[in-house]
Amino acid sequence: MDIIVQKFGGTSLAGAEGREKAAEHIMEARERGSRPLVVVSAMGREGSPYATDTLIKLAREECQNPVGQTLAFLMACGENISAAVLALTLEARGIEALPLTGGMAGIITTDEHKEAMIRSIRKENLLKLLEGKRVPVVTGFQGVNEAGEVTTLGRGGSDVTAVALGAALQASLVEIYTDVSGLMTADPRIVPDARSLGRASYSEILQMAQEGARVIHPRAVEIAMEYGVPIAIRSTYENRQGTLVSNHREPFPGEKRGRRLISGITHVNGLVQITAHVDCSELEEEMFKALAESQVSIDLINLFPGKKIFTLPRCKKGVAVKTLKELKIKTEVAQELAKVTVIGAGMRGVPGIMLKIVSALKGEGIPILQTADSHINISCLIREEHVQRALRALHRAFSLEKQEG
Repeated sequence: MDIIVQKFGGTSLAGAEGREKAAEHIMEARERGSRPLVVVSAMGREGSPYATDTLIKLAREECQNPVGQTLAFLMACGENISAAVLALTLEARGIEALPLTGGMAGIITTDEHKEAMIRSIRKENLLKLLEGKRVPVVTGFQGVNEAGEVTTLGRGGSDVTAVALGAALQASLVEIYTDVSGLMTADPRIVPDARSLGRASYSEILQMAQEGARVIHPRAVEIAMEYGVPIAIRSTYENRQGTLVSNHREPFPGEKRGRRLISGITHVNGLVQITAHVDCSELEEEMFKALAESQVSIDLINLFPGKKIFTLPRCKKGVAVKTLKELKIKTEVAQELAKVTVIGAGMRGVPGIMLKIVSALKGEGIPILQTADSHINISCLIREEHVQRALRALHRAFSLEKQEG
């Protein structure tokens, strides 16, 4: 039995046209002889009546700080509605479908009602439905704990659901349907010349997801990498192959195999940079411990004698400054910053990559405030107002507009 998992995002399901396109993709999979299992997100984005953020806002109107099972129960409603409506769309086309909550699909999680982790998948019910040629339409983003309480998986939880089900059922492919044609070389809303990648490795897409690309959640990629589940990122509204993500990737047309240096440019806005003046190692350790206990995750860390420089999200600035003040650490804060990251599995050991980045940004008069790198990415901290020019300059510098396939 060839099982394929098809996940449809909220923007794809928000209108009748998107749901019809989703139904067409499901029918095509069946016509190819595959047994599709469908995973859905809540319809639309914030402001839409059934979107998760809208439901959270509704909860806060009734209770200032909603927590626990009641909030998770409400947050799960958006996916329940999507599953039922898409199942009806399929039934109207003569396809026998059955909407299932995460619990009905056998998804067992840890006890947290928010940000829960999947512990196991009891797949017997799903296999029975698939063997009977029915289409399970499973709610993403949710499961149940051992006590049967509704839990949610956090942001991007529907991607996690889809890939976890693909791994458990040994699916031949997990398709992630979204409103773009695949994994792009940059944000097409900012870089008009951005292109869709035909193939990418797990490590490349994981870095891109972690550094700002929003086509798939990093946790989903980690599961796919661990279990070797191939992923295709496709547009709901097109019939193109999209981006195939696996252990291997093919070169662009005309490119020598294995010599694609750069796959894409990503960005993250809304950062602040903190310079903490710390003279002794004991206080340094105490500072990082206090920040961790305050749930402050830091990035782009540079340690120098007498001072430590790092970045964090704007929303964590207040708690971070308060924590450092309590330790009597003198701090300087720079705001309205962003991180741009150049990513490519082919850059490892290749000289001149940093030179090209520095030259491209210098040519636009964009100061680099801080850097960090690994064997497949280089990040630069810049002012938020320069992001658009930086992305376009870097995209041109590495000729990414010519790379499609």
